[in-house]
Amino acid sequence: MRVGVGSRNPVKIAAVETVFESLDANPEPVVVEPVAVESGVSEQPFGEAETIAGAENRARRAQDSQRDDSDYDLGVGLEGGVAEVPGSDGLYLIMWAAVTDGKTVGRGAGPRLQLPESVARRIRDDEELGPVMDDTLGESDVAKKQGAAGALTAGIIDRQEALEHAVAGALAPFVTDFY
Repeated sequence: MRVGVGSRNPVKIAAVETVFESLDANPEPVVVEPVAVESGVSEQPFGEAETIAGAENRARRAQDSQRDDSDYDLGVGLEGGVAEVPGSDGLYLIMWAAVTDGKTVGRGAGPRLQLPESVARRIRDDEELGPVMDDTLGESDVAKKQGAAGALTAGIIDRQEALEHAVAGALAPFVTDFY
Protein backbone atom coordinates (compact mmCIF):
# COMPACT_ATOMS: atom_id res chain seq x y z
CA MET A 1 0.00 0.00 0.00
CA ARG A 2 1.27 3.46 -0.93
CA VAL A 3 0.32 6.40 1.26
CA GLY A 4 0.92 9.97 0.18
CA VAL A 5 1.22 12.54 2.95
CA GLY A 6 0.43 16.11 1.92
CA SER A 7 3.49 17.60 3.60
CA ARG A 8 7.27 17.48 3.69
CA ASN A 9 7.39 18.25 7.42
CA PRO A 10 9.36 15.39 9.05
CA VAL A 11 7.18 15.42 12.18
CA LYS A 12 4.01 14.92 10.13
CA ILE A 13 5.62 12.13 8.10
CA ALA A 14 6.83 10.38 11.26
CA ALA A 15 3.34 10.61 12.82
CA VAL A 16 1.78 8.91 9.78
CA GLU A 17 4.49 6.24 9.67
CA THR A 18 4.03 5.45 13.36
CA VAL A 19 0.27 5.05 13.02
CA PHE A 20 0.56 2.74 10.01
CA GLU A 21 3.30 0.70 11.71
CA SER A 22 0.97 0.13 14.66
CA LEU A 23 -1.67 -1.60 12.54
CA ASP A 24 -1.53 -5.26 13.64
CA ALA A 25 -3.63 -6.72 10.84
CA ASN A 26 -1.88 -4.99 7.97
CA PRO A 27 -1.34 -7.74 5.38
CA GLU A 28 0.89 -5.71 3.07
CA PRO A 29 3.83 -3.41 3.57
CA VAL A 30 3.03 0.29 3.73
CA VAL A 31 5.17 2.88 1.97
CA VAL A 32 4.65 6.41 3.28
CA GLU A 33 5.84 9.18 0.98
CA PRO A 34 5.82 12.96 1.42
CA VAL A 35 4.05 14.96 -1.26
CA ALA A 36 4.38 18.74 -1.51
CA VAL A 37 0.84 20.10 -1.85
CA GLU A 38 -0.91 23.34 -1.01
CA SER A 39 -3.40 23.40 1.85
CA GLY A 40 -5.67 25.89 0.11
CA VAL A 41 -6.20 27.75 3.40
CA SER A 42 -4.45 30.57 5.26
CA GLU A 43 -0.87 30.15 6.42
CA GLN A 44 -2.33 30.32 9.92
CA PRO A 45 -5.71 28.57 9.81
CA PHE A 46 -8.15 30.12 12.28
CA GLY A 47 -11.09 28.05 13.47
CA GLU A 48 -12.14 24.44 13.18
CA ALA A 49 -13.67 24.75 9.70
CA GLU A 50 -10.58 26.27 8.07
CA THR A 51 -8.25 23.79 9.78
CA ILE A 52 -10.39 20.81 8.71
CA ALA A 53 -10.55 22.17 5.15
CA GLY A 54 -6.75 22.41 5.07
CA ALA A 55 -6.37 18.79 6.20
CA GLU A 56 -8.94 17.57 3.67
CA ASN A 57 -7.38 19.56 0.82
CA ARG A 58 -3.95 18.15 1.63
CA ALA A 59 -5.30 14.59 1.79
CA ARG A 60 -7.15 14.83 -1.53
CA ARG A 61 -4.26 16.53 -3.30
CA ALA A 62 -1.77 13.98 -1.97
CA GLN A 63 -3.98 11.05 -2.97
CA ASP A 64 -4.50 12.50 -6.46
CA SER A 65 -0.82 13.16 -7.08
CA GLN A 66 1.01 10.58 -9.11
CA ARG A 67 4.35 8.98 -8.54
CA ASP A 68 5.70 6.42 -10.97
CA ASP A 69 2.47 6.62 -13.04
CA SER A 70 0.23 5.40 -10.22
CA ASP A 71 -1.93 7.11 -7.64
CA TYR A 72 -1.53 6.64 -3.93
CA ASP A 73 -3.92 4.18 -2.28
CA LEU A 74 -4.51 6.70 0.50
CA GLY A 75 -3.84 10.37 0.92
CA VAL A 76 -3.26 11.86 4.36
CA GLY A 77 -3.49 15.52 5.24
CA LEU A 78 -2.57 17.13 8.54
CA GLU A 79 -3.28 20.73 9.44
CA GLY A 80 -2.57 22.68 12.59
CA GLY A 81 -4.56 25.75 13.44
CA VAL A 82 -5.90 27.87 16.24
CA ALA A 83 -9.48 28.25 17.40
CA GLU A 84 -11.67 29.72 20.04
CA VAL A 85 -13.51 26.89 21.77
CA PRO A 86 -17.12 27.55 22.80
CA GLY A 87 -17.56 27.46 26.56
CA SER A 88 -13.91 28.19 27.22
CA ASP A 89 -11.77 31.29 27.45
CA GLY A 90 -8.75 31.86 25.31
CA LEU A 91 -7.33 30.65 22.03
CA TYR A 92 -6.41 27.01 21.49
CA LEU A 93 -3.92 25.13 19.38
CA ILE A 94 -5.86 22.55 17.35
CA MET A 95 -4.87 19.91 14.84
CA TRP A 96 -6.88 17.91 12.34
CA ALA A 97 -6.09 15.00 10.04
CA ALA A 98 -7.94 13.66 7.03
CA VAL A 99 -7.45 10.37 5.19
CA THR A 100 -9.00 9.59 1.81
CA ASP A 101 -9.01 6.84 -0.76
CA GLY A 102 -10.67 9.15 -3.29
CA LYS A 103 -14.20 8.17 -2.21
CA THR A 104 -14.33 8.08 1.57
CA VAL A 105 -12.86 10.78 3.81
CA GLY A 106 -12.05 10.05 7.44
CA ARG A 107 -11.39 12.88 9.87
CA GLY A 108 -9.72 12.96 13.27
CA ALA A 109 -8.59 15.62 15.71
CA GLY A 110 -5.68 15.85 18.07
CA PRO A 111 -5.70 17.38 21.53
CA ARG A 112 -6.56 21.01 22.12
CA LEU A 113 -4.07 23.05 24.09
CA GLN A 114 -4.82 26.50 25.40
CA LEU A 115 -2.27 29.04 24.23
CA PRO A 116 -0.72 31.43 26.75
CA GLU A 117 -2.32 34.88 26.41
CA SER A 118 1.00 36.40 25.26
CA VAL A 119 1.06 33.96 22.32
CA ALA A 120 -2.68 34.22 21.64
CA ARG A 121 -2.47 38.01 21.44
CA ARG A 122 0.20 37.79 18.73
CA ILE A 123 -1.83 35.23 16.77
CA ARG A 124 -4.86 37.50 16.93
CA ASP A 125 -2.60 40.25 15.55
CA ASP A 126 -2.11 38.09 12.42
CA GLU A 127 1.17 36.38 13.27
CA GLU A 128 1.66 32.64 12.66
CA LEU A 129 2.01 30.23 15.56
CA GLY A 130 5.26 28.63 14.33
CA PRO A 131 7.31 31.83 14.19
CA VAL A 132 5.70 33.09 17.42
CA MET A 133 6.73 29.88 19.20
CA ASP A 134 10.24 30.13 17.71
CA ASP A 135 10.50 33.67 19.06
CA THR A 136 8.97 32.80 22.44
CA LEU A 137 11.29 29.82 22.95
CA GLY A 138 14.37 31.42 21.37
CA GLU A 139 14.68 28.46 18.99
CA SER A 140 14.17 27.85 15.30
CA ASP A 141 11.91 25.39 13.50
CA VAL A 142 9.95 24.44 16.62
CA ALA A 143 7.20 23.13 14.28
CA LYS A 144 9.66 20.55 12.92
CA LYS A 145 10.63 19.45 16.44
CA GLN A 146 8.51 19.19 19.59
CA GLY A 147 6.05 21.79 18.31
CA ALA A 148 3.93 24.07 20.44
CA ALA A 149 2.35 20.95 22.00
CA GLY A 150 5.70 19.81 23.38
CA ALA A 151 6.66 23.26 24.61
CA LEU A 152 3.31 23.93 26.27
CA THR A 153 3.19 20.56 28.06
CA ALA A 154 6.89 20.46 29.06
CA GLY A 155 7.32 17.44 26.79
CA ILE A 156 4.49 15.35 28.24
CA ILE A 157 3.11 15.14 24.72
CA ASP A 158 4.96 16.40 21.67
CA ARG A 159 3.73 17.44 18.25
CA GLN A 160 4.27 14.00 16.71
CA GLU A 161 2.24 12.24 19.40
CA ALA A 162 -0.56 14.80 19.11
CA LEU A 163 -0.66 14.34 15.33
CA GLU A 164 -0.64 10.53 15.72
CA HIS A 165 -3.95 10.76 17.61
CA ALA A 166 -5.47 12.85 14.82
CA VAL A 167 -4.25 10.42 12.12
CA ALA A 168 -5.52 7.39 14.06
CA GLY A 169 -8.96 8.97 14.29
CA ALA A 170 -9.01 9.82 10.60
CA LEU A 171 -7.93 6.30 9.68
CA ALA A 172 -10.83 4.70 11.58
CA PRO A 173 -13.17 4.27 8.56
CA PHE A 174 -10.41 2.36 6.76
CA VAL A 175 -9.48 -0.06 9.55
CA THR A 176 -12.86 -1.00 11.05
CA ASP A 177 -16.27 -2.03 9.78
CA PHE A 178 -18.14 0.47 11.94
CA TYR A 179 -18.40 3.17 9.26
